Amino acid sequence: MKVHLFSAILFSAFSLTAQKNPVPATSWADRQRGFDRHQLLLGQSPVRGVPFRSVGPTVMSGRIVDLDADPADPTHIFVGYASGGLWETRDNGASFEPLTDALPNPVVGDIAVDRSRPGAPIVWLGTGENNSSRSSYAGNGIYRSADGGRTWRYLGLAESHHIGRIVLHPTDTNRAWVAVLGHLYSPNPERGVYRTLDGGRNWERVLFANDSTGAIDLAMDPRNPDVLYAATWERDRRAWNFKESGPASGIYKTADGGQTWNLVSGPQSGFPQGAGIGRIGLAVHPSGVLYASLDNQTRRPKEKKERPDEGITKDTIRGMSADAFAALDDEALERFLRSNGFPEKHTAQSVQQQVRSGQLAPQALVEYLEDANALLFDTEVTGAEVYRSDNGGQTWRRTHETPLDEVFFTYGYYFSQIRVATHDPEKLYLLGVPILTSDDGGRNWRFIGGDNVHVDHHALWVHPTRRGHLINGNDGGLNITYTDGKAWHRCNRPPVGQFYTVHVDMAEPYNIYGGLQDNGVWVGSSDYEESSGWLMEGRYPYRELMGGDGMQVQTDPRDNETVYTGYQFGNYFRIDRLSGAAKPITPKHELGERPLRFNWQTPIHLSVHQPDILYLGSNRVHRSMDRGDTWTALSGDLTLGGRKGNVPFGTLTALHESPLRFGLLYAGSDDGLLHVSRDGGYSWQRIGASALPADRWVSRVQASAHAEGRVYAALNGYRWDDFKPYLYVSEDYGATWKALHDKLPGAPVNVVREDPKNPDLLYVGTDNGLFASLDRGKTWAPFGKDLPPAAVHDLVVHPREGDLVAATHGRSLWVASVRELQQLDSAARQREIFAFKLPKTEFSDDWGNGWSRWLPPDTPLVQLPVFLRTGGALSVRILSEGGTEVWAWAGKVAAGLHYLPYDLAISEKTALALEKEFAKKQKKEKSPSEAKLVIEEAKNGRRYLPKGPYTVRFTLGKTTAETVWEIE
Repeated sequence: MKVHLFSAILFSAFSLTAQKNPVPATSWADRQRGFDRHQLLLGQSPVRGVPFRSVGPTVMSGRIVDLDADPADPTHIFVGYASGGLWETRDNGASFEPLTDALPNPVVGDIAVDRSRPGAPIVWLGTGENNSSRSSYAGNGIYRSADGGRTWRYLGLAESHHIGRIVLHPTDTNRAWVAVLGHLYSPNPERGVYRTLDGGRNWERVLFANDSTGAIDLAMDPRNPDVLYAATWERDRRAWNFKESGPASGIYKTADGGQTWNLVSGPQSGFPQGAGIGRIGLAVHPSGVLYASLDNQTRRPKEKKERPDEGITKDTIRGMSADAFAALDDEALERFLRSNGFPEKHTAQSVQQQVRSGQLAPQALVEYLEDANALLFDTEVTGAEVYRSDNGGQTWRRTHETPLDEVFFTYGYYFSQIRVATHDPEKLYLLGVPILTSDDGGRNWRFIGGDNVHVDHHALWVHPTRRGHLINGNDGGLNITYTDGKAWHRCNRPPVGQFYTVHVDMAEPYNIYGGLQDNGVWVGSSDYEESSGWLMEGRYPYRELMGGDGMQVQTDPRDNETVYTGYQFGNYFRIDRLSGAAKPITPKHELGERPLRFNWQTPIHLSVHQPDILYLGSNRVHRSMDRGDTWTALSGDLTLGGRKGNVPFGTLTALHESPLRFGLLYAGSDDGLLHVSRDGGYSWQRIGASALPADRWVSRVQASAHAEGRVYAALNGYRWDDFKPYLYVSEDYGATWKALHDKLPGAPVNVVREDPKNPDLLYVGTDNGLFASLDRGKTWAPFGKDLPPAAVHDLVVHPREGDLVAATHGRSLWVASVRELQQLDSAARQREIFAFKLPKTEFSDDWGNGWSRWLPPDTPLVQLPVFLRTGGALSVRILSEGGTEVWAWAGKVAAGLHYLPYDLAISEKTALALEKEFAKKQKKEKSPSEAKLVIEEAKNGRRYLPKGPYTVRFTLGKTTAETVWEIE
């Protein structure tokens, strides 16, 4: 791989001393072995045939990172979802088809489409999201499809992890440039700009900064494909801190197709300099006018101290003496306390008394407010800026005189993209929390979001000739406007929700609850089937309960209406679904104490022993005996104490109470600690210190419902770019541990669940799919049928219905019946054939008929489950009560669990035989008054089984097993 001496010398001044990670990043070779092992296990999996069904929801969609429309036919759109794969619509968003479900790691960073030749377009896919968020999954390089996304060829760049932009040569299909951002949570040298001259068979790195600086954007001058601009971005993300800027961030130009590069944002250019230079977006107009959007993290100068009439703020109190505090106006102090959420018991008079007596220092009021989010949300930065160059990047000027506030806030790493309309160099679009446009080259800006448009914008296609035709991708899916944002329509048909959590209640039918990335908490019936019919009915089958980033959910089983849920960083509420009332219930620290630390996904748990009892984890375990109205801290700090940074750290991430014993509690933290209390929280012991790996995030702890001392723990190294699985079990309350991950393919483990009925049956959700173990973790088998390749963040098994509900982070919610798996104990698995008890099927006169001849008829379908220990030539016969064979099937079947579909259709000959059999039975039983059986042909020309009992007989070699099935 070639590295230009020019680049190495140029960047030597900016080289960083890479921090050595205590947890090494997983190499591409190890990741590839994990993907290969997953495929091998899938081919042998005894559970690969378990059918899953998507239960949506779809209306809130998920984060889009890139999109591309055909200028000649803009109804043909490719849409890349951050963790949901690449999809295609050919009808302007009315329907979609997934294109990357066959890839091992379908997470999207950028796409580029080559339409320079007749026929299907050539699609380039860069994997690994470029937004550097908490759940921005790492890709495995770049792919190319020569047939519009139907098949893919892998092109390498394996250690790229996150790809910012792909730029294609307009006439040479073999030339492409790729902006590689690199690892998210660890330094690596495989960053910068790469070039291929042979369609991706070989790559040359042509621009490199250092191990912590990658390339985030590329733009080509439309007048000359050899002239390109590249934006580099220095960033360093840790679990406790995100440094989203640095002096190595900048803009570079090449005039020879990438062979050599020059810095065009240097000290004399007019472009900002220094450690605050963050993510940069680029756009070039056909005239050559160049624009750059900048996330400027440079701190703003401190404003002058507030005038007395501006009221009291925490900054006026900071460093204040007790005497100065005593001179504060009581009414102003009271306003300060109330507006900042201090508990009602703290009044101006009581606080003044505590300060006068020396019980409290004025600084305590400041510290009460400054939690771990203060550096993230309370820091004044320059924020969004737009710069313009009219001379190819030699000099730059800021386009606007006044600051562009409330566009990026302090998290510009998530945004900073800009577009310029082809038809007008003064027409700009800036993507941030809002979407803005300028008609005068960036001097003035206006908001163009609106109804049906989510916030947080990441992708925008601007029609090259039709003014005002925009296609926008954001955290809430796809929007299209033809009026430059005056009106939008929403195109959210794919099930691509990014779920963090899932929960079920005990209603009939039961409801499914889930919390999503930036799309709140939703609830809907488990019998939901995806359809656009709700547009006629006027009410979507799922309903939003909470906004923000949706988090964990618990429901009171006594009424199925009392819901405990919330949004990020521990903001929880008790919701009455009937009235809609929501009461904040987050526990608070005391005045004089440092603020509690809450994880992004703060754990909660409702006791199965007494549902008035709710547990919640900050950096301590809290218990409420009255449904969250009041709280008691059961523990001290169960973490290593936190670390300084702009992300809360040293927080609890996992919390569970034993279903077998009240007060047997487990808690896990983001810094790798695991604790147990066996006395209701009065005392806690650290467990697993010597047996479990250090520094890994405890993603789940699960106390067994079958053995009191048994507990499962899943740990996760994702935030070190460690993609190995970590899963353990203890049989003695955590005193000793045994690894269960040896047979799991390499992928971080997010959740482990024990089946409520079968103690040997375990489920595990990883960043690369869903697995089951029939032997309590000795071996693992991936689910495969219907379930797309997506990260599984949470799982729940409905105790009554026997349904497994999986929450994926990118492909919404999926449900599978695991009633058959629950019956596969060790004795059942030793049988050559195990035939399951079948549920009754309800007969319908509508089978084969429809209310209109122009509509498809209703057709029944049953799945006949059977487990084979070794597999082979299997035959299946269904026999009536009188012995008439109504259906037969034979074929070669592998070992494992299978669901054989039968549509209940029979031949005319079989129908006559059943009619005769029924008449003979009537005669024998002397029941002539009963109407005779007539099996009529349905409108679709088929006949269907009548009511009655049937025997299903499975034969494998010399072994036969039978089960009874009834149509009632």
